[in-house]
Amino acid sequence: MSPQATDLDAGRKNARLARRLVAVVVGMVGLAYASAPLYDLFCRTTGFGGTPVVAQPGERPVLDRVVAVRFDSNVEPNLPWRFEPLEREVRLRVGEERLAFYRVTNVSQRPIVGTATYNVTPEPAGPWFNKLQCFCFTEQLLQPGQSVDMPVVFFVDPDMDKDRRYDNVRTITLSYTFFEAKTERAKTLLGGNTASGTGKGG
Repeated sequence: MSPQATDLDAGRKNARLARRLVAVVVGMVGLAYASAPLYDLFCRTTGFGGTPVVAQPGERPVLDRVVAVRFDSNVEPNLPWRFEPLEREVRLRVGEERLAFYRVTNVSQRPIVGTATYNVTPEPAGPWFNKLQCFCFTEQLLQPGQSVDMPVVFFVDPDMDKDRRYDNVRTITLSYTFFEAKTERAKTLLGGNTASGTGKGG
């Protein structure tokens, strides 16, 4: 085989290798964009990482066992909102539905869109803490000085009582953190913003 043919064959192999590497990089980028929503869906379905399970309304037994649920609130440093639970702790029976409220106030002089993430501690309690209604991941527009009371409806799965490994779970903490939303939807909410003044909503 001539040197020219050898060089041509090597060039073709290098081109194929380059195309494969580009395909791998493109695939990895696509997975990176998809991983966040897929991971969130996985967590909300399984309770992984202390994420409460999103449940459906229905009949369930209410047991004598009582647990305390504590409410925690946090705001990212750059978001000028005040955020706090109306109750710091409630006690409820396992299987019992409970309604609680958090209050958020925009203390700045400009309209802001915020969104909240959440988790449950201790982490093993995540699969047993079920939310029927929640304001998490919903982009909320607040006018300057406006306060909004936001509900969360939840229960602790009575099936937790069947597993002796969770006998020592007596207190569960539900924690939310608000961040300023900078998505396209947030820009649309701010772009269509015509209201002003203060107020309270549900």
